[in-house]
Amino acid sequence: MEQLRELYRQWSGVEPALVERLAGAGSNRVYFRLTAPADSAFPSVIGCVGTSREENRAFIYLSRHFVSKNLPVPEILAVSDDELRYLQSDLGSVSLFDAIRRGREAGGQYDDEEIRLLETTIRLLPKIQILGAEGLDWSVCYPQPSFDEQNVMFDLNYFKYCFLKTTEIDFHELKLEADFRQMAADLTSDENSADWGFMYRDFQARNVMLSSSPSLPLHSSLTPLPFPFFIDFQGGRRGPIYYDLASFLWQASARYSDDLRRHLVDVYYDELQRYKDVRAREDFDRQLRLFVLFRTLQVLGAYGFRGYFERKPHFIASIPPAIENLRKILDSEGKNGTENRYPHLFEVLRQMVSLPQFNRPAASDNSTGKLVVRVFSFSYKKGIPDDESGNGGGYVFDCRSTHNPGRYEPYKKLTGLDEPVIRFLEDDGEITKFLESVYRLADAHVERYIERGFTSLMFSFGCTGGQHRSVYSAQHLAEHIHEKFGVEVRLCHREQGIFSVLSS
Repeated sequence: MEQLRELYRQWSGVEPALVERLAGAGSNRVYFRLTAPADSAFPSVIGCVGTSREENRAFIYLSRHFVSKNLPVPEILAVSDDELRYLQSDLGSVSLFDAIRRGREAGGQYDDEEIRLLETTIRLLPKIQILGAEGLDWSVCYPQPSFDEQNVMFDLNYFKYCFLKTTEIDFHELKLEADFRQMAADLTSDENSADWGFMYRDFQARNVMLSSSPSLPLHSSLTPLPFPFFIDFQGGRRGPIYYDLASFLWQASARYSDDLRRHLVDVYYDELQRYKDVRAREDFDRQLRLFVLFRTLQVLGAYGFRGYFERKPHFIASIPPAIENLRKILDSEGKNGTENRYPHLFEVLRQMVSLPQFNRPAASDNSTGKLVVRVFSFSYKKGIPDDESGNGGGYVFDCRSTHNPGRYEPYKKLTGLDEPVIRFLEDDGEITKFLESVYRLADAHVERYIERGFTSLMFSFGCTGGQHRSVYSAQHLAEHIHEKFGVEVRLCHREQGIFSVLSS
């Protein structure tokens, strides 16, 4: 922290009045907002502390290159000698993901202003892909300069090991590998064509900031503010233009309708023609669909790892809409002949999407206008569950004051759903007394939410391991609320990977 302050002092000549850590950074990149004293003319800036010189070097180079092309990215203001810290212009705190939240939470019913923001963003994508690629030194890109078959095979195997194998579906390893290799060849076959440019790699609504900052002289004449600016492109490389379009429009949690997707593809295709000669629309759409299939498998691999292995509910909640995307892709590509090219892969995927565990609604899926209550059990060691509704969270109850059956050998491998643990907790009595207070508080809250027409309420129960007391408490509160009020309750025992929906 002190080294970042020193970099700020060297750049500005003043001591920062406030340094605040920003949420949402990756594990090896930490971001801070540094604010100058009130009597200073310096604007707030964003400071980054990373652990990889190569990754930082890639971002710094790409940002400077894009700024030289008058592309909407943060400007690099100062870099430490060891390249582990740098300062960049502050684009504010509102992302495109934040700005289109209402439409996302309404099940994909986006209003005119949200669609305008999406259109503006999509129109900028060809500009950074094509103009941004001109004169770019690809050797600086991290971790590699170009998208290739090895990239594709890594991501497809990521899907196989982190998602597909968790379903316990039987498949033929060699046949699946052959289909993977065929897909890798198909995705990289046009490496020398005009369809390749700068591939953002992580183009999503969270990585688009809507800035109204007056401190960006290089970009101030681009368009009336707020204006989309692109961030977190340090993993970019040379690659096919379809990848980023598929990443953005088929992002599982966005819930874009088929009509809106088609419209935004039209916007992109029309804008792309300003910068290069393009394929005939039928060929363009065919290649885009292949990347949509690939990206869907890729993100399921990520959701499997982050959700099933790291127990992060945000990713677990994203699995059902991703599976729904995959169902539509399979139906469409079966009619278009793609299935014949990857026969065993399609056979396995059709089995996978029919599994009952993938038919539960996502945490943010509530277009009924009625109250939905979400109840979690969790381990404090792994953090409090995220609130995917966008409301910022709900009640969190600490069960650790009650007698812990996990301390005794007969119960260590059981959970709060197993009869021996239930008997232990109820005979002891501490947990039932604890829940009496919880029920009174929850009942009053549910009644008031129903009266006011609210649609989302969250309760979470934590204990040491998220296995016994929290599971018992979450299960009983979920059943209590459903029985008393008849509302839908979505129950997640996070550390066990168990989900259920109580509905009428």
